[in-house]
Order: sequence, then structure tokens, then C-alpha cells
Amino acid sequence: MKNALYILLFTIGTYIQVFSQETLLSPINNSAIKKLMKSETSEMNWFMINGSDKMQIGKVQTEIQKKKDNVCIITMVNMTQSTTKWIDSTVVGIQNFEPKYHSSYNQQRDMVLKFGKKITGYYLDKKTDTKTEIAEEPKTSFFDSNFYPQLIRFLPLKDSYSNTISIFNYNPTAGIGVITATIKNTEETTFSFNGKERQVWKVETTDDISNNTAIITYYIDTSTRKIFKQEIDFDGRKMLMELIE
Repeated sequence: MKNALYILLFTIGTYIQVFSQETLLSPINNSAIKKLMKSETSEMNWFMINGSDKMQIGKVQTEIQKKKDNVCIITMVNMTQSTTKWIDSTVVGIQNFEPKYHSSYNQQRDMVLKFGKKITGYYLDKKTDTKTEIAEEPKTSFFDSNFYPQLIRFLPLKDSYSNTISIFNYNPTAGIGVITATIKNTEETTFSFNGKERQVWKVETTDDISNNTAIITYYIDTSTRKIFKQEIDFDGRKMLMELIE
């Protein structure tokens, strides 16, 4: 009887674990509305907020190239106090947005990730001139951590929508491996932007990269899925990104 009970408990535990993995949003469990994604270029002003003061610290330009088999996303960050651009490139498959390639170059470090059965590439810390060869073998399905903010735009958003997203992140100071991002809540609302009333999805998110201490809130047009605004709250500080129309 006791052995049968152990077997039953083990079976239930295994089922719960597998079910939990399958319910995570990932390329093999992808509810994104793919037709919403299209080629586009957008630019946002990036501000630091201190009480009632709003100081611009940079600009962020994002280009999405939708091709036959892949989607390429190129992000260029221009900081006001730096002469060097931060350039990120991400390539995902057109069908399920499975990750294929990610590179990131800035003043602090260079990184290249190539996704397949194994994740290979390198991480170069420019401060210490240390280069680390990357060879990871994750056992679960995931999105590239650099892609999930775009993925949120194309999900079947509705009031009170929430979900958990499986992502892969490589950052020696913020975690390495398959982790999660969480959509905490979604609300349809209106807000004034550039003198016009906008109907938006207000989507509140967090992720394991910040140990779930940073809250990023997106204001996404309900029809076009453009991101009008992002609010980033972390450690008592606040940043803001606003679309340049």
C-alpha cells in the first residue's frame, strides 16, 4: 500500500511539473497573434524621472525586419553622455519566434549567442578584458530574453490577462540560463499622449533578470500594437521611454 502511495505521489508530482512547463509561454506553447508583427521602425526618448524633474538620458531606435523565414530586430541606444552606441541584434524564427541569434555590443561588453541544440558564442568583459566562451545546453523551450518585450505586443491581450514567459538570459551579473518573465496584469484604458486620447493595453511586467524587483509597464495601442510609453520602476527610481511620433 505504501509503495503504491509513493508511486501515485511521484506520478502526480511529475504530471504537475510537466504541466507547469507546458503552460509557460515558449516557442512550443506560443499564443502570439503572428499577423500583428510587421516590418517597422520606431524611436523613443529615454528619460530619468526625479520627482517632478524629467531629464533625457538617451534615445532608443528599434527596427523590425520581417522576412520569409526570420524576424530580425535591431536596437540602437544612443546615450547622451556617451559617444558609443549600444547595438543589439536579435533573430527569431517567423513561425514560433524561436531564438536563432543574438548579439550585443556596448562600452562595457560584447556578446554573441547562437541558438540551436546548444547555445554557443562568447561574452567579452571589456573592463577586465576577459573573454568567456559560451556553451549551454538548456532542456526546455524558451524565447530570447531580448525578444520578450516585443512578444508582449503580439499576445492575445485582454483585461486581467497574465502569464509567465520562458526566456533565456546570459549575463554574469544578472543570471545565466532559462528563467522567466511575468505579465502581472493587463488593463484596457485610455490615456493622453501628444495631445490625443489613446486606447491602450496597460501591461505590467517583471522578470527574474532583476529578481522581480523592477516593474516595467507598457502602454500598447489596442489596434496597431505600437508601444507609446514604457515606465520602469526599480529600487525607488523611475525611468520613462516615450514614442517619438
